[in-house]
Amino acid sequence: MSETPNYDNMYDAIVVGAGLAGSTAALTMARDGLDVIMIERGPSPGTKNVFGGVLYTPRIRELTDFEDAPKERYVSKKTYSMLSEEGDETSMSIAPSSWREEPHNNSWMVLRGDFDEWFAEQAVEAGSMLVTETTVTDLIKENGEIVGVETDRPDGELRAPMVVLAEGANSLVSEAADLKDRDDRDNVAVSVKEVRKYDREKLEDRFHIDGDAGLAAHYFGDGACGDAVGGGFLYTNKRTISLGVVYSIEDAARDDKTPDEVLEEFKQHPAVAPLVRGGRMVEYSAHAIPEGGPDSMPDLVHDGAVIVGDAAGLVLNSGVHLEGTNMAVESGYHAGRAVADALAQGRTDEAALASYETDLRNSYVVENLEHYGWFMDTAAEEKEFLFDDLPRALGRAGDAYFKMDNTPKDEHVSEAKSHILDATGGWLGAAKKAWKFRKMLS
Repeated sequence: MSETPNYDNMYDAIVVGAGLAGSTAALTMARDGLDVIMIERGPSPGTKNVFGGVLYTPRIRELTDFEDAPKERYVSKKTYSMLSEEGDETSMSIAPSSWREEPHNNSWMVLRGDFDEWFAEQAVEAGSMLVTETTVTDLIKENGEIVGVETDRPDGELRAPMVVLAEGANSLVSEAADLKDRDDRDNVAVSVKEVRKYDREKLEDRFHIDGDAGLAAHYFGDGACGDAVGGGFLYTNKRTISLGVVYSIEDAARDDKTPDEVLEEFKQHPAVAPLVRGGRMVEYSAHAIPEGGPDSMPDLVHDGAVIVGDAAGLVLNSGVHLEGTNMAVESGYHAGRAVADALAQGRTDEAALASYETDLRNSYVVENLEHYGWFMDTAAEEKEFLFDDLPRALGRAGDAYFKMDNTPKDEHVSEAKSHILDATGGWLGAAKKAWKFRKMLS
């Protein structure tokens, strides 16, 4: 369409963005009887959305027939590896037998272009309208209340009682309307990612997987992303792998290497190179990730509008748990319910929408963010230890512990201990660091 039909006040709610949070909100509101319009800037939902590769599905299963969803592989195994710049790898893996059974720990690799289009279709089938290739450029305010949006279409003003802002990490509309502050640079990560295609049988042989089982591999240390707070990832799809690096924009700005060069070095590490050799790159993407934790969350509720998903900073990185998709869906669900309840009362004011923020704060979403909010600041404080000293020490300790020569094993054990203690600053330093990072396993 070259022009936008006059939809003013034909809809109860406008959803800005048809990603996970936006489609969830639209689906929830439509099932509550509201007339909803979703505005997506891409040619179809998902074409502008980027993520590592794992979708967490508890709420989605409640809202949809998930068996019909386009998905790749479930996570049957997770690995965590510390990589040193010298080429060492120290890793652990976990593959509980229960993960191979339905619902597979609610963890699936998906391709967002396929999944988001399907998910938005669920909202459309419930009664929502979807308009694509349309960018929201501003919010319309009257007497301090949000009453609609401006778009880049001719005569593209669109009014409705409620607006759900699900515009993602680059939330320019919310920022321009003073609904949230621009994220500090040290609270944002940059990610670059490749999708590489392989023969399915060769891929399964390489990663020792079969059927719909898949691997989620995480990498840390200066062998993963250099002298930066961050790490690398590798996820197996049906015929492709998704791999990339995620690290602090603050570190990226100081680094003399571009993100592309950091990714290339990660791919060339001896622990990674055999896994990614060959294949054909079919997709490349880069995006920003909000990692500021609970202190960076904006006010979620405003007169006439709510903020959901990445735009609300709902991403968890505890060093072990890397989540965001489930939190986006959960926020869209609670926001949709709150909007429906408010409109049923004939209200659009902030107080009438307060249940959204209350319900989200009472859910696992904010509880997890608050519990692990300390991690990113602590990781930045301990950057040299976590991403340089520790990976190197673990590599040397493993080499010493399993050394085969003519000396007694107790000497090998002693040497291995010395490498770890040197890195931590002795027994006292080790105790202090263990105390500092104790919440990672709680």
